[in-house]
Amino acid sequence: MSTVDKAKNKTDKLAGQAKEKFGEAAGDRGKRDEGRTDQIKSDLKDAGEKVKDAFKH
Repeated sequence: MSTVDKAKNKTDKLAGQAKEKFGEAAGDRGKRDEGRTDQIKSDLKDAGEKVKDAFKH
């Protein structure tokens, strides 16, 4: 996995966490759920990159 991909996935995860916390604080379930979804997407992208790396070696 390239360093750029790792950084992008980490940034997406942190943005999702921030969105989730904002949604919780504001009482906005939609924003909270959107943040959780963003985190899950980031985790899936990260897992996909790890699978690609495993097949390269």
